[in-house]
This record gives sequence, structure tokens and C-alpha cells, in this order.
Amino acid sequence: MHLLSAGQRVGEACVVERPLGQGAYSEVYRVRHRILGRLAMKVFKRVGTFDETRRLLGEAVLLSQLGHPNVVRVFDAGTVPTRSGERGWFTMEYVAGGNLDDFRQSYTAGPVPVDDAVEVLVQVCAGLAVAHQEDPPVVHRDLTPWNILVGTGPRGLRARIGDFGLARSVDPVSGLAPGDGTLAFMPPEALRFGAGTSTAGDVYSVGVIAYLLLTDVLPYPDVALTTFGAARRVAPVAPARFNRAVDHGLERIVLRALDPEPARRFRDAAELGAELAAWQRERSTGRATPDQAPPERRHTA
Repeated sequence: MHLLSAGQRVGEACVVERPLGQGAYSEVYRVRHRILGRLAMKVFKRVGTFDETRRLLGEAVLLSQLGHPNVVRVFDAGTVPTRSGERGWFTMEYVAGGNLDDFRQSYTAGPVPVDDAVEVLVQVCAGLAVAHQEDPPVVHRDLTPWNILVGTGPRGLRARIGDFGLARSVDPVSGLAPGDGTLAFMPPEALRFGAGTSTAGDVYSVGVIAYLLLTDVLPYPDVALTTFGAARRVAPVAPARFNRAVDHGLERIVLRALDPEPARRFRDAAELGAELAAWQRERSTGRATPDQAPPERRHTA
């Protein structure tokens, strides 16, 4: 049973329309604001003291502080009576196109076309770079296709990072935060010996997403290898083996982002984004390998 019901009023301005989904810690609803129109509302499942609720709402505070076109915007926050008691909530922009996995699966004849995939990745890096440039840096720790929203705008595709619920500031001395997240997207250092993660750990997660977009498979689909082979894993199969449209330059960028050793990866999202943007520029001048014809799509994201 959901915490909120259709037609329920939240605060002075929002009315619940329908549930959009849920995770381990929260439910997300589509709501209508009397002035701002359609928004998304995250409601936390966990109940606690005022201080605990305020800590959970720290995600909303962080998102509002980052303030970037490629990070989900937050509008308001508070608490609401639910079927299970008082719960914290916050409203954020609603993206009708769905998440990045929906976008990926909307292509029926193969992986996402290279140009679209790289454009999404450049935007993800731009939003993530704002968090990485905080002092001390903030690491997302749970970047997956399901917490990146993709829609369209006047300039084409627009990606927005959401779900900063696991985000943490790194230790100013070690540059690390405790490892957490979704297994297949976690960096090796966060899996072995309980070591922490860093901005380079987020880069690894973006590398996994890049590989998935370009090949339709995960770089390490074997969960046992992901968990226990992190210290000795071999490089993943080259993306071009799955997708001939991936040229050498793009392949090099993706495989460097996936390097098992953090020191050999791009140090943060800004550095990775700069490499991807440089690849885009080379492609636009005709120096990169031409792409194949894009596959059919079922719908426009």
C-alpha cells in the first residue's frame, strides 16, 4: 500500500496525481502544483525524530545548492501525514521522458546511437562535476541509469542527475567516502576490503553507464566477478566488439574510465567530460570514425 493516495493534498499547493515508482527508502509521486504545474514528489518511507527527518531531507538541500541544468531541480520540502505516520517529502522537477534505462531500451535495433550516447554522458558529467567541485568534493556513490532522467528540450536531449540520497562529502584528508551503491556500478575499490570511494569512483560508475549505452551489456555481467574479482579483474571486452560504431578514441575514453585502479582513471567528472566533449568536437569536424545509420526507435524520449 502506498503512503499517499490520488487526490491527497500535500501542503498548501500540491495534489497527488499518481505514484511513479519506489525504492528501498522512498516513494515517488507525480503531483500537480497550483502554480508550477506538474512536479515529482519524493516521500521517505522511514519515520524518525525531527533531526532524522531533517537528515533525510539533506538530499533536497544538496540538490538545491548544486543548481545546475543537468541536476534535478528541487522546489520545496516538508512533512506530510501518511497512512504510516508523518513522513518527510520534497518536490522536484518532473521529467516526462523517464530514466536513462527507459531511453536505452527505446532503441530496438541495437545500442543507443553513438552521438546520442555521448551527448547524454557529457551532460551527466557536467552535472556531476558541480558536486565534485564542492569543497570538499561531494560524491554521488549511486550513479545508475535509473537515477538519471532524460527528456527533450529546445536543444535536443537533456539529461538530469537525481537521487543524491547516498551522496556524501569525501574526507578532506583521504579524499574518500564510505563505499555504497548498486553492485554492478560500484568501483572495485569500494568492493574490496571495505575501502572507500572518491570522485574517481563516480567516474567508474559513469564508465559502466557509458559501456552499457554503447553495447547493451554490462562490462562485468558476472556478479561473482564484480564482487570477488575486483582486485584482479581483466579489462572488459572492447566496446567495438559489440558495436562497430564505437571508434578507437571513444573506446579509449570508456576503458580508461573503467580502469580497476583509481589513479589511472580520470580524476573526476570534469576531466572525463572534457575528454568526451573533445571527442564530440573531433567528430563534428570529420576526424572521428563515421557512425553507422542509427537504429529505429519505438518512441521519442
